[in-house]
Amino acid sequence: MRWKLVTCAVASLTALPLAVAVPAGAAPTGPYRAEIRRTAYGIPHVKAADYAGLGFGEGYAFAQDNLCVMASHLVTLAGERSRYFGPDAATDDPLVSTSNLASDVYQRAELRSGTVRRLIAQPAPLGPTREVRDIVRGYVAGYNRYLRDTGVSRLPDSTCRGAAWVRPMTELDVYRDMYQVTQLEGAEQAIGPIVDAAPPTAGKAVRTKPPVLPKADAGSNAYGLGREATRGGTGGMVLANPHFPWAGVGRFYQVQLTIPGRLNVSGVALYGTPLVEIGHTEHLAWSHTVSTAARATFYRLTLVPGDPTSYVVDGHREAMTKRTVTVQVRGKDGRLSSVSRTLYDSRYGPVVADGWTTTNAYAIRDVNARNVRAMNTWLAMDQADSVARLRKAQDTYQGIPFTNTIAADSTGHAYYADASVAPHVTDDQLKTCAVDGPELALDGSTSRCAWGSDPDAIEPGIFGPSRTPRLSRTDYVTNSNNSPWLTNPDAPLTGFPQVFGDTGTERSLRTRLGLDMVKQRLAGTDGLGPRGFDLASLRRTMLGDRDLSAELLRDQLVAYCRAHPTLTATDGTSVDVRAACRVLADWDLRTDTGSKGAVLWRAFFFAAAASRLFRTPFDPAHPVTTPRDLNTADPGVGRALADTVQRMTALKVPLDEPLGAAQRYAGIAIPGCPGGEGCFNAIYPASLPLQADGTYSDVTSGSSFIIAVSLTSAGPRASTILTYSESANPSSPHHTDQTRLFSAKRWVQDRFTDAEIASDPAYRTTRVTG
Repeated sequence: MRWKLVTCAVASLTALPLAVAVPAGAAPTGPYRAEIRRTAYGIPHVKAADYAGLGFGEGYAFAQDNLCVMASHLVTLAGERSRYFGPDAATDDPLVSTSNLASDVYQRAELRSGTVRRLIAQPAPLGPTREVRDIVRGYVAGYNRYLRDTGVSRLPDSTCRGAAWVRPMTELDVYRDMYQVTQLEGAEQAIGPIVDAAPPTAGKAVRTKPPVLPKADAGSNAYGLGREATRGGTGGMVLANPHFPWAGVGRFYQVQLTIPGRLNVSGVALYGTPLVEIGHTEHLAWSHTVSTAARATFYRLTLVPGDPTSYVVDGHREAMTKRTVTVQVRGKDGRLSSVSRTLYDSRYGPVVADGWTTTNAYAIRDVNARNVRAMNTWLAMDQADSVARLRKAQDTYQGIPFTNTIAADSTGHAYYADASVAPHVTDDQLKTCAVDGPELALDGSTSRCAWGSDPDAIEPGIFGPSRTPRLSRTDYVTNSNNSPWLTNPDAPLTGFPQVFGDTGTERSLRTRLGLDMVKQRLAGTDGLGPRGFDLASLRRTMLGDRDLSAELLRDQLVAYCRAHPTLTATDGTSVDVRAACRVLADWDLRTDTGSKGAVLWRAFFFAAAASRLFRTPFDPAHPVTTPRDLNTADPGVGRALADTVQRMTALKVPLDEPLGAAQRYAGIAIPGCPGGEGCFNAIYPASLPLQADGTYSDVTSGSSFIIAVSLTSAGPRASTILTYSESANPSSPHHTDQTRLFSAKRWVQDRFTDAEIASDPAYRTTRVTG
């Protein structure tokens, strides 16, 4: 096939390697045609006449910016990390904590099983729609086109330039990547225990401790604001604030995708996925937050006496199935050798290492193990122009893997749903089938404890749309990773199955702050102008950088330390805390980069975490305002302040060190704080204790893509920030340009119409064909 590229540079964006250019207006050849229009900060607006061409343009643009990150992830999907990077290092995926060897064994076993091939061979709605197949096909062709044009030896990113492990992408890679994403809150978190599982043998230590399923390091905030919450009382608004990794394949890529008359959506896509997962169309906007619904259950297997690889269900013996997988491992001397592992499966799913004794074992069943519908769902949402159509898209495909949805449209309707895939475990089963062991462990010896189903469910084993938590309002809906209960405190969500989350329990400080910010804005008491949201006040609310723990407790701590100017540290040393009192008293209670006192407060707050910090306990009747008040009767409070002053003094860190001097990314000061401290703008350094130089290790996750959207009858008005910027290539001009904006609390104007895009001073267009 011949390849042609037509380029028209209106303003220089960056030096991009190009294929052989042809004169403008030359007739393109081949099935793929797209126009990549770049605006400020390197944001691509891809336009094509069909889905295959659209995918081609997006794949090409994405490869220009982030090929090395994706190339590394393709090594992961192939189960070849140990071959190129050694078996002991951690993988490149910050959301899945495992070694290269464990990852390789797991991925090779998955490839060998052919699961994804079988699932995508199904017709829609269970398998990919024709439009999804087209956009995936085009995306792969576009990515590979860029790689072919440029050549591995000439890649602009030195991270993988000339590397033997860089290879073309396949369509199966894209589906397997999305399949991996769907299981991030389930089996992906159990890779190590699945790979390590082995039956007990004589002389071998048995891991009797029951298994634990950790949560992926991801979260989010979101507002859906209806017409009663917005100034002017017409259209709705959305604030999206996902908290995802700042490095690796878990990053977002900002893009607009347009097929005139059929699709026009702007937002972000996870690396390697060709669809917008969070964003807006002309009259609809939405975001996602990680939900509290279960994604997997453990089943305790009752083993056959004398045979630890067989178990009993309803009195009948069943044998575990075995899969032996061999991977190539590079030793420290550079030589390759083979390592083989045997994995064990049950009717419920993979068997895990922990808790496998001579009498019992545990298997994990992931509710997304058959879900390749996620891309169908998101593409249908990308085509939606109202809350009603978004709801229909989700009900039709039922593929949202692990998140809530918060949305609003230009008619002023706001909407919340946990429309994610959840295991059909009834409240009665949670009582009668629960067994000793991990959370959500059920009795695997009886089919009575198997997952059920609903008539409106797209497949057996999951709850149908009619059973999931939903709320439609004309004022507001919110979520900050707590359960659906207080989506709107005026309309608590109750009565849904317990596997979706709890009710009547303490909310996080971040959830409480998010609700309080809405309450104050609607009352006009936050100092941001007349009551109700407009785009300016929504932006300022998002980046106000309030710290709720400090608002609740700082003044009482200052009063306490003024009354007790000398406190005793854990090691028995008497510590003068008067200077710390003055710093805290003068602090603005914000986590801006210039805030003096934020570093001191964070150190105290987490040092006091083991104490009974709050005097007034949680009250279900007042869930947004309790717990509160500093419990100065607990000796741990004073000790935590003494320890904090003692440590900062020993490190020679000023007690009034500005936050921006300590919290950085690529040398850039970053505002915000960990969500557990009570910040809405959640920011997470790799480790919290101050290092010897008085800084935290670099930020690794938190606020990632922020968008404030006003949905007017004349079209969307939006402001965005991609906190870590568009390109992972350190030599790209778009590697940290938006990071500097984030540091300064400045926003990017979202350009949605053709006229808005073409008027950008940095506009440059490239037509790609193939």
